Amino acid sequence: MIGTKPRHASILQFPVVDDVLQIGGIALTRLAQRVGRTPFYAYDRALLSARVHELRAQLPAAVALHYSIKANPMPALVQHMASLVDGLDVASGAELKTALDAGMAPWRISFAGPAKGELELTQAVAAGVCLNIESERELASVADIGAALGIAPRVALRVNPDFELKSSGMKMGGGAKPFGIDAEEAPRVLREIAALQLDFQGLHIFAGSQSLRAAAIIEAQASSIELGLRLAADSPLPVRQLNIGGGFGIPYFPGEQRLEIAPIAAALERQLFHLAAALPQACLALELGRYLVGEAGIYVARVIDRKVSRGETFLVIDGGMHHHLAASGNLGQIIRKNYPVAVGNRMTPVDGALASVTGPLCTPLDVLADHMELAHARIGDLIVVFQSGAYGPSASPAAFLGHPAALEVLV
Repeated sequence: MIGTKPRHASILQFPVVDDVLQIGGIALTRLAQRVGRTPFYAYDRALLSARVHELRAQLPAAVALHYSIKANPMPALVQHMASLVDGLDVASGAELKTALDAGMAPWRISFAGPAKGELELTQAVAAGVCLNIESERELASVADIGAALGIAPRVALRVNPDFELKSSGMKMGGGAKPFGIDAEEAPRVLREIAALQLDFQGLHIFAGSQSLRAAAIIEAQASSIELGLRLAADSPLPVRQLNIGGGFGIPYFPGEQRLEIAPIAAALERQLFHLAAALPQACLALELGRYLVGEAGIYVARVIDRKVSRGETFLVIDGGMHHHLAASGNLGQIIRKNYPVAVGNRMTPVDGALASVTGPLCTPLDVLADHMELAHARIGDLIVVFQSGAYGPSASPAAFLGHPAALEVLV
């Protein structure tokens, strides 16, 4: 079993039996044989369910929970998530197909994105999903498509707020942004929506993502609800849904602490009291992606070579940044930091030896672990990158240098 040396929480949530990591109740070595080849991603079904159940147990019952497919669009995973959440959020025609194939009712699907083309808009209107309107061009196109099809398109207005989610990894609102309609322009656009034959649902306000500070999320949620109430007062149409995005982060690096949900839940409970008084017909929704799936996944690659260069050890693996761009530090990191990494079939606490894990690509950027303490790995051993359930294959340059794509399994 795992020894006493402190480890990242993401490693501790996966059991270890006879020195081998277990995922989905299967030994990693056995799973690798079942998959057939490396590299691959594996997602633990039980951990996905547990995260949703834990979150629902803390959040107010009146809060709807949506899964944002862009975090992980693997069809089997989306189908599993569809059975657990209240809605799915998509950002392309391909994701829309995945959501519909998963069995989610169209009225529980929303479609966001700043560059929806005519084909995607037509698909969404025909399917009956809710389109988050992000420009006046989109609004005019949706109205024309609805008239041509004899359908009243379901729409919500995505608002670019005049604030941002502080201490977030990615700021989606505040300042000049390509997303949504600026808050100061929203009242005018709401009047335009009212003049058209559209089925208006409500507002979508997304301030940022990947925050580990409960206080920052509470502040952004309060500001989002306040903005929603202000716009609802100016809207000639009733607001039936207020989607305030997500922003819930997960810890990736040493020293980072898990997000505290309890204070966020308590603050939402207070906000719901005011929302119910002002907009009794409105449903409050959270849109989460990474937080729901990120910690339930691992990336697995095999050691192809063990090399020593001028006193430094390199474990050269058959996977790399073309499969897992985020773990290489090339997806938003300013200063590169290591994701939690281990030798999955040698999980005994490390002996202090340093090694770097590098991939097969002809670039010095292809590094998944830089000077990390790892168990002594041999050729054929399995390297595991944790915190890999979100923004993996679909967010990586898989075609770079022509290596095979990573496989994916849900176990």
